[in-house]
Amino acid sequence: MAQVDSHLSTGLPGLDRVLKGLIPGDNIVWQVEADEDYRPFVEPYCRWARESGQRLIYFRFARHAPLVCPEADATVCTLDPQDGFEAFITNIHRRIEETGRGGYYVFDGLSDLAADWYSDQMLGNFFRLTCPYLFDMEAIAFFAILRNRHSVRATRPIGNTTQILLDVYHHRDRYYVHPLKVQHRYSPTMYMLHAWEGDDFQPVTESAKTSEVLTSTARPGPDAPRWQLGVWNRAFLEASQHLEALEMLDRPAAEAPAGPSAGHPADEVLRHLLRMAVSRDERILELCEQYIGIEDVLAIRNRMVGTGLIGGKSVGMLLARAVLRRADPDRWNVRLEPHDSFYIGSDVFYTFLVENGIWWVRERQKNPETFLDGAERARHRMLTGSFSDEIAREFQHVLDYFGQSPIIVRSSSLLEDNFGNSFAGKYESVFLANQGSPERRMEDFLAAVRTIYASAMSERALQYRARRGILDRDEQMALLVQRVSGALQGDLFYPPIAGVGFSFNPYRWSETIDPEAGMIRLVLGLGTRAVDRADDDYTRVAALNAPDRRPEADLAEVRQYAQRKVDALDLAANHLATLPLREVARRSPDLDLSRFASRDAETERRAKASGVTDAFPYILTFDPLFSDTTFVADMRDLLATLQKGYDWPVDVEFTVNFPSDGGHKINVVQCRPLQVQQSEALAEPPADLDEADRVLEARGAVIGQSRVGRIDRLIYVVPEEYVRLPIGKRYGLARLIGRLAHLDAGEAARAVMLIGPGRWGTTTPSLGVPVSFADINAVSVLCEVVAMGDGTAPDVSLGTHFLNELIEMDILYTALFPYQGGNRLNVSFLQTAPNSLEALCPDAAEWADAVRVIESDRLPDGGRLVLHADALKQEVLCYRDRADAAEQ
Repeated sequence: MAQVDSHLSTGLPGLDRVLKGLIPGDNIVWQVEADEDYRPFVEPYCRWARESGQRLIYFRFARHAPLVCPEADATVCTLDPQDGFEAFITNIHRRIEETGRGGYYVFDGLSDLAADWYSDQMLGNFFRLTCPYLFDMEAIAFFAILRNRHSVRATRPIGNTTQILLDVYHHRDRYYVHPLKVQHRYSPTMYMLHAWEGDDFQPVTESAKTSEVLTSTARPGPDAPRWQLGVWNRAFLEASQHLEALEMLDRPAAEAPAGPSAGHPADEVLRHLLRMAVSRDERILELCEQYIGIEDVLAIRNRMVGTGLIGGKSVGMLLARAVLRRADPDRWNVRLEPHDSFYIGSDVFYTFLVENGIWWVRERQKNPETFLDGAERARHRMLTGSFSDEIAREFQHVLDYFGQSPIIVRSSSLLEDNFGNSFAGKYESVFLANQGSPERRMEDFLAAVRTIYASAMSERALQYRARRGILDRDEQMALLVQRVSGALQGDLFYPPIAGVGFSFNPYRWSETIDPEAGMIRLVLGLGTRAVDRADDDYTRVAALNAPDRRPEADLAEVRQYAQRKVDALDLAANHLATLPLREVARRSPDLDLSRFASRDAETERRAKASGVTDAFPYILTFDPLFSDTTFVADMRDLLATLQKGYDWPVDVEFTVNFPSDGGHKINVVQCRPLQVQQSEALAEPPADLDEADRVLEARGAVIGQSRVGRIDRLIYVVPEEYVRLPIGKRYGLARLIGRLAHLDAGEAARAVMLIGPGRWGTTTPSLGVPVSFADINAVSVLCEVVAMGDGTAPDVSLGTHFLNELIEMDILYTALFPYQGGNRLNVSFLQTAPNSLEALCPDAAEWADAVRVIESDRLPDGGRLVLHADALKQEVLCYRDRADAAEQ
């Protein structure tokens, strides 16, 4: 046990005697009625530190007047809590680390932190992380908190963690101190009320005086509402009362919410609530203020577990519904499927990290040099971590509400699905069949929550953040708990239709397609097969202005690129299953395939001819859905409305159900701004980019999603050399391209660009390079140069023969027309840059004239190749970034 150190003091010798001295590492918390009641104790403490030669550090962050005067010779660290919890606590811990062992610390009043972070829970977390650190450093620290202003989510962790807790009363011009906790010390009078008299603190021994002082300040009982509310619930109670007051004035509630109105009090209430629970991203907040009202945020609060923000995925889902209902309430109130989701606040995630000892590993992940250190161990601890009894009870309430209905627990981090960051596929979402005993269902639910929390520390997510330069951003993990949209079919549960939709169609495979009309990717069953690209199956891709205009050339290709597998929840087995379409149809007594599938006459004919009686003559074309319902018109209008509301192209995830009373219902489960894919944070191309550094410029034929990133390897087939090859050699060159495309294919974020004459994948070598898609499925960018090198200019494919594969593998396609304005291929650069072909494939020397392989990190004089592709503007630029040379 640590010993009292006579060289340490509160600056008040009389108080030191009451406390039986100070021990290195003591954190002293003063519970005061007002911030000014803290100052009289800080001043002598600072004076003692200066006179005894102690290092004095003052953390200045609150709105009250400064506590430490300039004469105290303190190191003042000014912080802004609005920068976020992570930045705030990181800066404090960094200063403590720099100071080293010992030191005297003064913190501003902590109550302002709860107001700035809208959370008593996060105030408690801050103290639980900071107090032990100071204790380990054997420092002495002063803190203050306003009495009766906070819920037990703040007061309990502070009281449990601090070494000394003192109640301060200011009564009739005299201060009284009532010790509530003094760790490892005791005296017969220690926990009595003490009066500050001159240099001494005397026990108050008269009961009448004690009662008079202690009752001079209202002290609610433990069950009093105000005592339980804290910052979070008090704000929502006041907002509810404000809304009720508006209604009593006969002002429709709908007028209070959406749309700012010149400083009206309701606007301030709304902004406060939005920053508390919805988002602190200014661009998203601007949208929310237009479409989400006070009563909407109150409804969110009623379905929240814990406190904090609900995260980007939840915001996108709610905002999309609000935009649609504002645009046409009569239509969308009927067409949209209602939702009854729950939200697990971001503070629950932070508290989980703190309570399970994982926070310090997370701190190291802000350093680009060490961000992966300890991540695997942290993930393991998260997968086995525990939750407080309070949170577990709230989880149980959610499960009781859903009963045995299937649910999905989805990541909804603060940065997810915002403008600029999608985090698509970086965090987990977990489907739960939700069957079995209550204990089993709770066990599965907790495992799902832990799995998603652990995915926040996956290498994939951390690498994504590192490449985009956002390791130090405040990234908290909220969760969205949704009822799975669908219907029970035998012992399977799934929606008849699910998919993703884009308000801008980046895949224009025909001149009849209007990119502005949008596109959809459809599947039968759960949307996982539409969202998570499968390499063993296909989706139905449809342009919303011409859904019958397919990229396939004939029925054989339609059959080849049709969906064959279905994701569904198998309730009997209690898990997510991938099943053949034929089996799903057999196990689904109420599934009417004629709504979605076309009969395959050829298959029926062959079956009849061969005597097969159980043939499955269906192809999932979705043609009946397009021709016999208003689905296409609904999706086109839905996406256009959302794009107009966001003032930006969007992509959505949705399901479609067909109620027994007719028609169809669309469930928007996710909406986000359409992202430009970025492999890392990169600036726009320099305005004064030298012509010699422009490797490729193409206009007018860009198919695929916009993206920005570095190119690691560029493979160029020289047109003039290619046309000189005999036909047999051209097939050999195609196989070589396959080898080159797959070199280092397993390396994370490795980008390969392929440039060649004519059509990639043609069956006629005189019109292009006869590769198979398997040869090139590892590349990131595919470019067709409309010139064969012999004066001929074959028609470009626009990727149509590979379109389904291009979409599934997320490969960008572009065509370059050398003789059209805005198109340019820097042949000089491609011919003079070092050719790495023989270094990569020593047996391929014979192809060195026809195939050039340029490694971005081996360019003379440094620099890297960078790609900027804008599908909206139909522009592609690949250039040499010489600015990167200075960094290498």
